[in-house]
Amino acid sequence: MGGFFGVVSKRDALNDVFFGVDYHSHLGTRRGGLAAYDGEGKGLQREIHNIENSPFRTKFENIFNEMKGNSVIGAISDSDPQPLLINGSHGCYAICTVGLIRNEKELIDFVLKRGGHFNAMTGGKVNSTELVATIMSEKSDDLIEGIKYAMEMIEGTMSILILRDDGSLVAARDKLGRLPVLIGRNEYGYCVSFESFAYKKLGYEDVKELGPGEIVSITPDGLTVLQEPGDKMRICAFLWSYYGYPNSNYEGVNVEAMRYRNGVIMAKHDMEEGITERLDSVCGVPDSGTPHAIGYSNYSHVPFTRPFIKYTPTWPRSFMPAEQSIRNKVARMKQIPIPELIEGKKLLFVDDSIVRGTQIRETVKFLYDNGAEEVHMRSASPPIIYGCKYLNFSSSKNEMELLARRVIVELEGEEGLKYAEDYSDGRTERGKKLRKAISDKFHFDSLEFQSLEGVLEAIGIDRCKLCTYCWDGRE
Repeated sequence: MGGFFGVVSKRDALNDVFFGVDYHSHLGTRRGGLAAYDGEGKGLQREIHNIENSPFRTKFENIFNEMKGNSVIGAISDSDPQPLLINGSHGCYAICTVGLIRNEKELIDFVLKRGGHFNAMTGGKVNSTELVATIMSEKSDDLIEGIKYAMEMIEGTMSILILRDDGSLVAARDKLGRLPVLIGRNEYGYCVSFESFAYKKLGYEDVKELGPGEIVSITPDGLTVLQEPGDKMRICAFLWSYYGYPNSNYEGVNVEAMRYRNGVIMAKHDMEEGITERLDSVCGVPDSGTPHAIGYSNYSHVPFTRPFIKYTPTWPRSFMPAEQSIRNKVARMKQIPIPELIEGKKLLFVDDSIVRGTQIRETVKFLYDNGAEEVHMRSASPPIIYGCKYLNFSSSKNEMELLARRVIVELEGEEGLKYAEDYSDGRTERGKKLRKAISDKFHFDSLEFQSLEGVLEAIGIDRCKLCTYCWDGRE
């Protein structure tokens, strides 16, 4: 994934953007970058650092001695370095992007056949942000027309934030609004952000959330709409279930509040089945599973406990190391048990989702090793059967890495995927077989996934405006 943050102001904007970008650190683990425009001498400046083994703020703590500007943008990236400085037919500008280009090879070939070229990275890879800028340059007479052209040419998802050499910002939300782009304002100017809480903490107030495909130009004095939003939206529903930050609002719906509602819906189902009567406590798999578990506990009146605590001072995120074996080791090392809350207890755990099942296997073994009598598992999301082809977050190199999909094939071969909807539904015979097979693999005493209808109810946005592809395969 990734996220960006920018400010255009009547005063120096570097301080706000430093903290605004840092507040997007949960969205990426590889690169962090800043670009600033100083109209009094320095012009456009840029700095990029590797953040795989240290937080964004530690790599940029000296930036206030190196850069300045009333217009600044920055990015956290889980893929290629950015922002990039581009000097071409649209003048000199800095650009950040968030998204996924599905037809990357075709676009690269398109450019090369027309005599274009790229600055290749290791292994010959082309920086996706450079690719976007190159496609934009096909409309050499107008930057905005170039953005529109690129968004039409790109298959997938692409939101864009540009800092021009006149100090103005241009922000464009992806054409189907799969990801958020929000605008805030204070007395000195405006900001652009992926996460709403990032600018509210910095003293900005809400102005608007860009609509699908909407493009705006921003100066300290105001905002101009350059392209009106489209009618069709497919914002990612997984934002609320997992990777959105608890304090943020997307399309007016708060993440943490949605997770409480989601937990309530799961609790209602289990109460009808008589499962809650046998439990000693409800627990969340930290961190994003916790609010779902709190909602479950509040409604069911089963006590909420934390039978293990994550030790995070040295490894704040278990997925930071590049190698999967090291990530698994770190995940195990972080889990510190509280034996008094585990030994002889019947525990129900709520996780935000079950994707590959790697870490949940270790967690359940860890609980039984520490004396748990029963471990029941609940996923706050439906079974993930399809690898995302719109965002970098939940994409998979091989869809057979996805636990639910793999088990379906084990049960019924490739033919079983034709009945994915049945397997997703816990009320059907196929759905029951899926849950039993996974429970047998992981030694759960019971397993249930939140239904698609339950997630949609918890979010509260029209079904037609949400992307649920990873759960149901609907384009």
